[in-house]
Amino acid sequence: MTEAHTDRRDVTRRTMLQRGAGVAAVGAAAAFGGPPAAAHARTGPANGALPSAVAGVRIPDSELARHTVAFARSVSSPSLFNHVLRSYVFGALVFDRQGARYDRELGFVAAVLHDLGLVEAFQTPAERFEVDGADAARRFLHRLRVPAGRVDVVWDAIALHTSAGIAARKRPEIALVSVGSALDFTGNGLDKIPSDALAEVLDAFPRLEFKKVALETILSLCRTKPMGEVMHPFAEVGRRHLPGFPVPSAEDLLMNAPFAE
Repeated sequence: MTEAHTDRRDVTRRTMLQRGAGVAAVGAAAAFGGPPAAAHARTGPANGALPSAVAGVRIPDSELARHTVAFARSVSSPSLFNHVLRSYVFGALVFDRQGARYDRELGFVAAVLHDLGLVEAFQTPAERFEVDGADAARRFLHRLRVPAGRVDVVWDAIALHTSAGIAARKRPEIALVSVGSALDFTGNGLDKIPSDALAEVLDAFPRLEFKKVALETILSLCRTKPMGEVMHPFAEVGRRHLPGFPVPSAEDLLMNAPFAE
């Protein structure tokens, strides 16, 4: 049992904030959301034009879609860029097989922008990465004069994409981002994707050591902005890998609430 797993019931929220402010800002060596990385042997669309369709899923090519792709590509590593594209295609494959009706352009834009919060340039000291990403997407879309109602849908899709039980109750463009990103991250729902379609998606958008670089990015977030991991699933990764990780668990917060009972 390491120090990271010792009882933290004496950690108050004030102590957590004080300790968190002093955590060293040590970035991951191969940041998932860092600047565009050096080209791999095969990077797929990270360094080239997008196909018009993948596994039968049409890739939107409107002016907004093109601006969105160019922006995401310019700020993302190849691994992150390919992940957001796979997320869109996986989500669309699931929803199309169900016969769902949705705004394809809006779902695509939300999916392509959904991980901006993993990019260092858009990170705040204490917000969850989902909120950082949603705010960055909103600023980008406002510059393009996208109508406010459509921007709000994108904001919700990004902010809620790791909250599957909530996103599933929202409109389909929001649910699509959650379903697609979770499928690519965990494999949840992979049984709904035909094997030939899966092979085509992975050929078009290679994973590029996705597991390794995603873990490095999670640990980077835990090191550099631990306040953003309070009550967040990433906190469990920090507790497992980072000795002295200062973020309390839900039990710690409950037991240290300033009430007698």
